Amino acid sequence: MRILLAANASYVPPRGGATRSNLIWLDHMAGAGHACRIVCGAAGEGAELRFHASIAVFAVEEPARRVHLLRQQIAEFAPDWVLVSSEDLGHGLLREAQHSAPGRVVYLAHTPQFFPFGAAAWNPDAAAARMVARAAGVVAIGEHMARYIEEALGRKAEVIHPPIYGAGPFANRANFDSGLVTMINPCAVKGISIFLEVAARMPRTGFGVVPGWGTTAGDRRALARAGNVEVLPNARNIDDVLARTRVLLMPSLWYEGFGLIVMEAMLRGIPVVASDSGGLVEAKRGTGYVIPVRTIASYQAVYDEHAMPLPVVEENNPAPWVEALERLLGDRDEYERESRASRAAADRFVAGLDAANMERYLTGLARGAANGGAAATIESLSPEKRALLLERLRRRGAK
Repeated sequence: MRILLAANASYVPPRGGATRSNLIWLDHMAGAGHACRIVCGAAGEGAELRFHASIAVFAVEEPARRVHLLRQQIAEFAPDWVLVSSEDLGHGLLREAQHSAPGRVVYLAHTPQFFPFGAAAWNPDAAAARMVARAAGVVAIGEHMARYIEEALGRKAEVIHPPIYGAGPFANRANFDSGLVTMINPCAVKGISIFLEVAARMPRTGFGVVPGWGTTAGDRRALARAGNVEVLPNARNIDDVLARTRVLLMPSLWYEGFGLIVMEAMLRGIPVVASDSGGLVEAKRGTGYVIPVRTIASYQAVYDEHAMPLPVVEENNPAPWVEALERLLGDRDEYERESRASRAAADRFVAGLDAANMERYLTGLARGAANGGAAATIESLSPEKRALLLERLRRRGAK
Protein backbone atom coordinates (compact mmCIF):
# COMPACT_ATOMS: atom_id res chain seq x y z
CA MET A 1 0.00 0.00 0.00
CA ARG A 2 0.93 3.63 -0.45
CA ILE A 3 -0.09 5.72 2.57
CA LEU A 4 -0.11 9.53 2.72
CA LEU A 5 -0.75 11.21 6.08
CA ALA A 6 -1.93 14.83 6.17
CA ALA A 7 -1.76 16.86 9.38
CA ASN A 8 -1.15 20.44 10.49
CA ALA A 9 0.93 19.54 13.55
CA SER A 10 4.70 19.21 13.67
CA TYR A 11 6.05 15.71 13.04
CA VAL A 12 9.77 16.53 13.18
CA PRO A 13 9.69 16.25 16.11
CA PRO A 14 6.14 15.17 17.01
CA ARG A 15 4.11 17.27 19.44
CA GLY A 16 1.29 15.66 21.39
CA GLY A 17 -0.36 12.28 21.58
CA ALA A 18 -2.03 12.48 18.17
CA THR A 19 1.24 12.93 16.30
CA ARG A 20 2.99 10.20 18.28
CA SER A 21 0.09 7.84 17.63
CA ASN A 22 0.07 8.50 13.90
CA LEU A 23 3.84 8.10 13.66
CA ILE A 24 3.78 4.74 15.40
CA TRP A 25 1.10 3.47 13.03
CA LEU A 26 3.09 4.68 10.01
CA ASP A 27 6.35 3.34 11.43
CA HIS A 28 4.84 -0.14 11.60
CA MET A 29 3.45 0.08 8.08
CA ALA A 30 6.74 1.34 6.68
CA GLY A 31 8.55 -1.49 8.44
CA ALA A 32 6.10 -3.94 6.84
CA GLY A 33 7.07 -2.68 3.39
CA HIS A 34 4.36 -0.11 2.72
CA ALA A 35 5.37 3.26 1.20
CA CYS A 36 4.52 6.11 3.58
CA ARG A 37 4.72 9.90 3.33
CA ILE A 38 3.64 12.77 5.59
CA VAL A 39 2.55 16.31 4.73
CA CYS A 40 2.60 18.28 7.97
CA GLY A 41 3.33 21.51 9.80
CA ALA A 42 6.76 23.01 10.28
CA ALA A 43 9.22 21.71 12.84
CA GLY A 44 8.96 22.85 16.44
CA GLU A 45 9.74 21.72 19.97
CA GLY A 46 8.66 18.24 20.97
CA ALA A 47 9.68 14.83 22.21
CA GLU A 48 12.08 12.70 20.23
CA LEU A 49 10.49 9.76 18.44
CA ARG A 50 12.53 7.87 15.89
CA PHE A 51 10.63 6.36 12.99
CA HIS A 52 11.35 4.32 9.88
CA ALA A 53 13.91 6.00 7.63
CA SER A 54 11.82 5.34 4.52
CA ILE A 55 9.02 7.68 5.66
CA ALA A 56 9.34 10.95 3.73
CA VAL A 57 8.23 13.99 5.75
CA PHE A 58 7.25 17.20 3.94
CA ALA A 59 7.04 19.92 6.61
CA VAL A 60 5.53 23.24 5.54
CA GLU A 61 4.91 26.24 7.77
CA GLU A 62 2.37 28.19 5.71
CA PRO A 63 -1.10 26.55 5.73
CA ALA A 64 -2.03 27.44 2.15
CA ARG A 65 1.25 26.01 0.85
CA ARG A 66 0.61 22.88 2.93
CA VAL A 67 -2.73 22.35 1.20
CA HIS A 68 -1.08 22.90 -2.19
CA LEU A 69 1.65 20.41 -1.32
CA LEU A 70 -0.96 17.85 -0.28
CA ARG A 71 -2.58 18.22 -3.71
CA GLN A 72 0.81 17.72 -5.40
CA GLN A 73 1.64 14.67 -3.29
CA ILE A 74 -1.69 13.03 -4.03
CA ALA A 75 -1.08 13.53 -7.76
CA GLU A 76 2.57 12.44 -7.65
CA PHE A 77 2.52 9.70 -5.01
CA ALA A 78 -0.90 8.27 -5.99
CA PRO A 79 -1.62 6.96 -2.46
CA ASP A 80 -4.02 4.13 -1.85
CA TRP A 81 -5.13 5.92 1.30
CA VAL A 82 -4.92 9.53 2.46
CA LEU A 83 -5.07 9.65 6.25
CA VAL A 84 -6.31 13.05 7.45
CA SER A 85 -5.57 13.63 11.12
CA SER A 86 -8.13 15.68 13.01
CA GLU A 87 -5.51 18.31 13.91
CA ASP A 88 -6.92 20.34 11.00
CA LEU A 89 -8.95 23.11 12.65
CA GLY A 90 -9.85 24.93 9.42
CA HIS A 91 -10.61 21.59 7.70
CA GLY A 92 -8.50 22.65 4.70
CA LEU A 93 -6.58 19.39 4.51
CA LEU A 94 -9.80 17.41 4.72
CA ARG A 95 -11.32 19.40 1.86
CA GLU A 96 -8.28 18.96 -0.34
CA ALA A 97 -8.02 15.25 0.40
CA GLN A 98 -11.67 14.64 -0.46
CA HIS A 99 -11.30 16.77 -3.59
CA SER A 100 -8.10 15.17 -4.89
CA ALA A 101 -8.54 11.63 -3.57
CA PRO A 102 -12.28 10.89 -3.40
CA GLY A 103 -13.02 7.46 -1.99
CA ARG A 104 -9.53 7.16 -0.50
CA VAL A 105 -9.79 9.36 2.61
CA VAL A 106 -9.60 7.95 6.14
CA TYR A 107 -10.25 10.38 8.97
CA LEU A 108 -8.16 9.87 12.13
CA ALA A 109 -10.32 11.22 14.96
CA HIS A 110 -8.01 12.21 17.80
CA THR A 111 -9.08 15.61 19.16
CA PRO A 112 -12.82 16.37 19.34
CA GLN A 113 -12.27 20.13 19.53
CA PHE A 114 -10.82 19.97 16.00
CA PHE A 115 -13.64 17.89 14.51
CA PRO A 116 -16.02 19.78 12.20
CA PHE A 117 -18.95 18.34 14.17
CA GLY A 118 -20.08 17.62 17.72
CA ALA A 119 -20.75 19.65 20.85
CA ALA A 120 -17.02 20.12 21.60
CA ALA A 121 -16.08 21.44 18.13
CA TRP A 122 -14.29 24.79 17.99
CA ASN A 123 -15.03 25.27 14.32
CA PRO A 124 -18.18 23.34 13.34
CA ASP A 125 -18.63 23.09 9.59
CA ALA A 126 -21.60 21.23 8.10
CA ALA A 127 -19.91 20.70 4.72
CA ALA A 128 -16.72 19.36 6.32
CA ALA A 129 -18.80 17.15 8.62
CA ARG A 130 -20.45 15.59 5.57
CA MET A 131 -16.97 14.90 4.17
CA VAL A 132 -16.07 12.98 7.33
CA ALA A 133 -19.38 11.13 7.19
CA ARG A 134 -18.71 9.91 3.65
CA ALA A 135 -15.01 9.17 4.17
CA ALA A 136 -13.94 5.65 3.30
CA GLY A 137 -13.07 5.15 6.96
CA VAL A 138 -13.19 6.91 10.33
CA VAL A 139 -10.85 5.78 13.11
CA ALA A 140 -11.51 6.64 16.78
CA ILE A 141 -8.90 6.27 19.52
CA GLY A 142 -11.33 4.88 22.07
CA GLU A 143 -14.81 3.48 22.64
CA HIS A 144 -16.04 6.68 24.25
CA MET A 145 -14.90 8.70 21.24
CA ALA A 146 -16.53 6.24 18.84
CA ARG A 147 -19.87 6.76 20.61
CA TYR A 148 -19.40 10.53 20.45
CA ILE A 149 -18.79 10.34 16.69
CA GLU A 150 -21.78 8.10 16.04
CA GLU A 151 -24.11 10.30 18.09
CA ALA A 152 -22.91 13.54 16.49
CA LEU A 153 -22.39 12.34 12.93
CA GLY A 154 -24.47 9.20 12.53
CA ARG A 155 -21.35 7.38 11.33
CA LYS A 156 -19.75 4.36 12.96
CA ALA A 157 -16.05 4.62 13.64
CA GLU A 158 -13.47 1.86 13.91
CA VAL A 159 -11.83 1.84 17.35
CA ILE A 160 -8.06 1.44 17.11
CA HIS A 161 -6.21 2.29 20.30
CA PRO A 162 -2.82 3.85 19.47
CA PRO A 163 -0.01 1.63 20.78
CA ILE A 164 2.19 4.53 21.86
CA TYR A 165 3.29 3.02 25.15
CA GLY A 166 6.09 0.76 23.96
CA ALA A 167 6.60 -2.92 24.60
CA GLY A 168 7.67 -2.79 28.23
CA PRO A 169 8.52 -3.97 30.76
CA PHE A 170 7.72 -0.63 32.38
CA ALA A 171 9.66 0.57 35.41
CA ASN A 172 7.60 0.76 38.59
CA ARG A 173 7.81 4.44 39.59
CA ALA A 174 5.42 4.25 42.54
CA ASN A 175 6.95 6.16 45.45
CA PHE A 176 4.86 7.00 48.49
CA ASP A 177 7.75 8.73 50.28
CA SER A 178 8.86 11.30 47.72
CA GLY A 179 8.16 12.89 44.37
CA LEU A 180 5.90 15.58 42.94
CA VAL A 181 2.21 15.89 42.22
CA THR A 182 2.62 16.48 38.50
CA MET A 183 0.44 18.06 35.84
CA ILE A 184 1.23 17.90 32.13
CA ASN A 185 0.43 20.86 29.84
CA PRO A 186 -0.97 23.25 32.46
CA CYS A 187 -3.44 25.56 30.71
CA ALA A 188 -7.06 26.66 30.90
CA VAL A 189 -8.61 23.71 29.06
CA LYS A 190 -6.52 21.20 31.01
CA GLY A 191 -7.67 22.62 34.35
CA ILE A 192 -4.83 24.87 35.53
CA SER A 193 -7.41 26.76 37.61
CA ILE A 194 -8.04 23.63 39.71
CA PHE A 195 -4.33 22.80 39.87
CA LEU A 196 -3.36 26.24 41.23
CA GLU A 197 -6.15 26.19 43.83
CA VAL A 198 -5.08 22.74 45.03
CA ALA A 199 -1.42 23.76 45.21
CA ALA A 200 -2.35 26.85 47.22
CA ARG A 201 -4.32 24.74 49.71
CA MET A 202 -1.45 22.25 50.10
CA PRO A 203 1.59 24.54 50.62
CA ARG A 204 3.74 21.78 52.16
CA THR A 205 3.31 19.48 49.15
CA GLY A 206 5.63 19.70 46.16
CA PHE A 207 3.91 20.10 42.79
CA GLY A 208 5.42 19.93 39.32
CA VAL A 209 4.33 20.97 35.86
CA VAL A 210 5.54 20.28 32.34
CA PRO A 211 4.48 23.18 30.08
CA GLY A 212 2.91 22.09 26.80
CA TRP A 213 1.21 23.31 23.66
CA GLY A 214 -1.54 25.09 25.61
CA THR A 215 0.58 26.80 28.29
CA THR A 216 0.50 30.57 27.83
CA ALA A 217 2.75 33.28 29.20
CA GLY A 218 -0.01 34.12 31.66
CA ASP A 219 -0.10 30.51 32.82
CA ARG A 220 3.66 30.60 33.38
CA ARG A 221 3.40 33.76 35.46
CA ALA A 222 0.65 32.23 37.61
CA LEU A 223 2.75 29.10 38.14
CA ALA A 224 5.81 31.18 39.04
CA ARG A 225 3.83 32.91 41.80
CA ALA A 226 3.11 29.55 43.45
CA GLY A 227 5.97 28.86 45.83
CA ASN A 228 5.52 25.08 45.85
CA VAL A 229 5.30 24.48 42.08
CA GLU A 230 8.38 23.41 40.13
CA VAL A 231 8.46 23.86 36.35
CA LEU A 232 9.99 20.72 34.85
CA PRO A 233 11.78 20.72 31.48
CA ASN A 234 10.22 19.07 28.46
CA ALA A 235 11.80 15.62 28.37
CA ARG A 236 12.63 13.54 25.31
CA ASN A 237 11.30 10.53 27.20
CA ILE A 238 8.12 10.74 29.29
CA ASP A 239 9.66 8.27 31.75
CA ASP A 240 12.08 11.03 32.82
CA VAL A 241 9.11 13.09 34.01
CA LEU A 242 7.25 10.18 35.56
CA ALA A 243 10.39 9.15 37.48
CA ARG A 244 9.93 12.35 39.51
CA THR A 245 6.17 11.96 39.88
CA ARG A 246 4.43 10.70 42.99
CA VAL A 247 0.86 11.30 41.76
CA LEU A 248 -0.34 12.47 38.35
CA LEU A 249 -3.02 15.15 38.45
CA MET A 250 -5.23 15.55 35.37
CA PRO A 251 -8.06 18.00 36.14
CA SER A 252 -8.99 18.44 32.48
CA LEU A 253 -12.01 20.62 31.76
CA TRP A 254 -12.38 20.08 28.04
CA TYR A 255 -13.65 16.97 26.31
CA GLU A 256 -10.77 14.47 26.29
CA GLY A 257 -10.53 11.90 23.53
CA PHE A 258 -8.81 9.32 25.74
CA GLY A 259 -5.99 10.50 28.00
CA LEU A 260 -2.78 8.84 26.85
CA ILE A 261 -0.68 10.28 29.69
CA VAL A 262 -3.07 8.67 32.19
CA MET A 263 -2.23 5.25 30.79
CA GLU A 264 1.50 6.04 30.69
CA ALA A 265 1.46 6.93 34.38
CA MET A 266 -0.62 3.93 35.40
CA LEU A 267 1.73 1.57 33.56
CA ARG A 268 4.42 2.73 35.96
CA GLY A 269 2.27 2.28 39.05
CA ILE A 270 1.69 6.01 39.56
CA PRO A 271 -1.77 6.79 40.94
CA VAL A 272 -3.76 9.21 38.79
CA VAL A 273 -6.35 11.68 40.03
CA ALA A 274 -8.38 12.70 36.98
CA SER A 275 -11.56 14.49 36.03
CA ASP A 276 -14.45 12.62 34.48
CA SER A 277 -14.24 14.53 31.20
CA GLY A 278 -14.71 12.56 27.98
CA GLY A 279 -12.48 9.54 27.53
CA LEU A 280 -10.57 9.97 30.81
CA VAL A 281 -12.96 7.58 32.54
CA GLU A 282 -12.20 5.00 29.85
CA ALA A 283 -8.46 5.56 30.28
CA LYS A 284 -8.70 5.03 34.03
CA ARG A 285 -9.98 1.47 33.37
CA GLY A 286 -12.10 1.24 36.49
CA THR A 287 -9.47 2.46 38.96
CA GLY A 288 -10.23 5.06 41.62
CA TYR A 289 -9.94 8.80 41.96
CA VAL A 290 -12.14 10.05 39.13
CA ILE A 291 -13.61 13.41 40.14
CA PRO A 292 -16.67 15.01 38.47
CA VAL A 293 -16.08 18.50 37.09
CA ARG A 294 -18.07 21.24 35.39
CA THR A 295 -16.57 21.06 31.93
CA ILE A 296 -16.09 23.85 29.41
CA ALA A 297 -19.30 24.36 27.47
CA SER A 298 -18.39 27.38 25.33
CA TYR A 299 -15.50 29.46 24.01
CA GLN A 300 -15.07 33.17 23.39
CA ALA A 301 -14.40 34.68 19.98
CA VAL A 302 -10.99 35.71 21.34
CA TYR A 303 -7.75 33.79 20.76
CA ASP A 304 -4.64 33.38 22.88
CA GLU A 305 -1.01 33.46 21.76
CA HIS A 306 -1.32 29.87 20.52
CA ALA A 307 -4.36 30.76 18.37
CA MET A 308 -6.63 28.80 20.71
CA PRO A 309 -10.07 30.25 21.58
CA LEU A 310 -10.37 31.37 25.17
CA PRO A 311 -12.66 29.01 27.07
CA VAL A 312 -15.44 30.04 29.40
CA VAL A 313 -14.26 28.19 32.51
CA GLU A 314 -16.91 27.32 35.08
CA GLU A 315 -15.96 27.48 38.74
CA ASN A 316 -14.99 24.08 40.16
CA ASN A 317 -14.63 23.16 43.81
CA PRO A 318 -11.00 22.22 44.55
CA ALA A 319 -11.93 20.45 47.82
CA PRO A 320 -12.47 16.95 46.31
CA TRP A 321 -9.05 17.19 44.66
CA VAL A 322 -7.38 18.19 47.92
CA GLU A 323 -9.15 15.37 49.75
CA ALA A 324 -8.07 12.82 47.14
CA LEU A 325 -4.44 13.91 47.33
CA GLU A 326 -4.39 14.04 51.12
CA ARG A 327 -5.74 10.50 51.22
CA LEU A 328 -3.17 9.16 48.73
CA LEU A 329 -0.21 11.07 50.17
CA GLY A 330 -1.15 10.44 53.81
CA ASP A 331 -1.94 6.74 53.77
CA ARG A 332 0.73 4.33 52.54
CA ASP A 333 -1.65 1.38 52.28
CA GLU A 334 -4.09 3.41 50.18
CA TYR A 335 -1.33 4.70 47.92
CA GLU A 336 0.08 1.24 47.33
CA ARG A 337 -3.36 -0.27 46.76
CA GLU A 338 -4.19 2.31 44.08
CA SER A 339 -0.73 1.92 42.58
CA ARG A 340 -1.12 -1.85 42.21
CA ALA A 341 -4.64 -1.55 40.80
CA SER A 342 -3.53 1.09 38.30
CA ARG A 343 -0.52 -0.87 37.11
CA ALA A 344 -2.52 -4.10 36.73
CA ALA A 345 -5.32 -2.38 34.78
CA ALA A 346 -2.86 -0.64 32.49
CA ASP A 347 -0.86 -3.81 31.87
CA ARG A 348 -4.02 -5.65 30.81
CA PHE A 349 -5.00 -2.84 28.46
CA VAL A 350 -1.60 -2.45 26.78
CA ALA A 351 -1.18 -6.22 26.39
CA GLY A 352 -4.15 -6.15 24.01
CA LEU A 353 -2.74 -3.46 21.71
CA ASP A 354 -1.13 -4.20 18.36
CA ALA A 355 0.58 -1.69 16.05
CA ALA A 356 -0.52 -3.84 13.11
CA ASN A 357 -4.20 -3.08 13.73
CA MET A 358 -4.13 0.02 11.54
CA GLU A 359 -2.41 -1.88 8.74
CA ARG A 360 -5.01 -4.64 8.93
CA TYR A 361 -7.83 -2.12 8.94
CA LEU A 362 -6.56 -0.31 5.85
CA THR A 363 -5.80 -3.56 4.05
CA GLY A 364 -9.36 -4.73 4.56
CA LEU A 365 -10.99 -1.40 3.80
CA ALA A 366 -12.72 -1.33 0.44
CA ARG A 367 -11.94 1.83 -1.50
CA GLY A 368 -14.99 4.07 -1.52
CA ALA A 369 -16.60 2.06 1.28
CA ALA A 370 -18.56 5.00 2.63
CA ASN A 371 -21.75 6.26 1.07
CA GLY A 372 -20.86 7.79 -2.26
CA GLY A 373 -17.18 7.75 -1.42
CA ALA A 374 -16.00 6.50 -4.80
CA ALA A 375 -18.28 8.68 -6.89
CA ALA A 376 -15.62 10.88 -8.43
CA THR A 377 -16.69 13.69 -10.76
CA ILE A 378 -14.66 15.79 -13.17
CA GLU A 379 -14.79 18.61 -10.60
CA SER A 380 -13.23 16.36 -7.96
CA LEU A 381 -10.15 15.63 -10.05
CA SER A 382 -6.90 17.53 -9.60
CA PRO A 383 -6.00 19.99 -12.38
CA GLU A 384 -3.33 17.59 -13.65
CA LYS A 385 -5.70 14.59 -13.82
CA ARG A 386 -8.44 16.74 -15.32
CA ALA A 387 -6.09 17.86 -18.10
CA LEU A 388 -5.04 14.25 -18.71
CA LEU A 389 -8.66 13.11 -18.94
CA LEU A 390 -9.57 15.90 -21.35
CA GLU A 391 -6.57 15.07 -23.53
CA ARG A 392 -7.62 11.40 -23.68
CA LEU A 393 -11.17 12.41 -24.62
CA ARG A 394 -9.83 14.73 -27.31
CA ARG A 395 -7.74 11.92 -28.80
CA ARG A 396 -10.71 9.56 -28.79
CA GLY A 397 -12.80 12.14 -30.59
CA ALA A 398 -10.12 12.59 -33.23
CA LYS A 399 -10.14 8.89 -34.16
